Amino acid sequence: MLIAGFPAGAWGTNCYLVAPAAGEECVIIDPGHQAAQGVEDALKKHRLKPVAVILTHGHIDHVASVVPVCGAHDVPAWIHPSDRYMMSDPEKGIGRSIGMPLMGELTVGEPDDVRELSDGTELKLAGLDLTVAHAPGHTKGSVAFKVPESADIPSVFFSGDLLFAGSIGRTDLPGGSMDDMLESLARVCLPLDDSTVVLSGHGSQTTIGQERATNPYLRQVADGQGTSFEAPRRGM
Repeated sequence: MLIAGFPAGAWGTNCYLVAPAAGEECVIIDPGHQAAQGVEDALKKHRLKPVAVILTHGHIDHVASVVPVCGAHDVPAWIHPSDRYMMSDPEKGIGRSIGMPLMGELTVGEPDDVRELSDGTELKLAGLDLTVAHAPGHTKGSVAFKVPESADIPSVFFSGDLLFAGSIGRTDLPGGSMDDMLESLARVCLPLDDSTVVLSGHGSQTTIGQERATNPYLRQVADGQGTSFEAPRRGM
């Protein structure tokens, strides 16, 4: 499997292109702020043909380039229905003004073809099998994507802003909930094998085993306790 990722824009949001191999079809995960050119560069470098954009949640730092990317390649965008409104009204998703200088660089709205994700759905796209896990807490419509282990790589977990290396996504924006976040961590993350590679919405790659051992939030959830830690503010 080929995974090409890069951080994009003012928030350093990780955008990923995933394909069975170079020269084949791919899916694009979270083309955020100023990601369109990076997507085109990666498509050209690896000779990929996109068939869909899939979104972990609706915050503008993850969806800002959805319209130009989908339009350029005539592909649909998939998002959970609870977060769909943010594509057309991003300021409602963060509870404040984004700022006029930055707003001038954004393409707000929906692409022509929007499809909705639901928990447990198995997406068969570009020769890949991706399982959708609804994981509210950062937003009401946050999801993660799981790719099963194959002959050449361990399983991969695209966690969005649910789980980071050493931390979790913030819960203080509209639709966020620490209670929901802890429930999602317990239900979605803890059952994964330690070898599972975690590719998150911000920051570096990690594994479930590493986070189970060192991430204070995941450790507290695994122990059946709450947490008194405050999530750092990464991304939106």
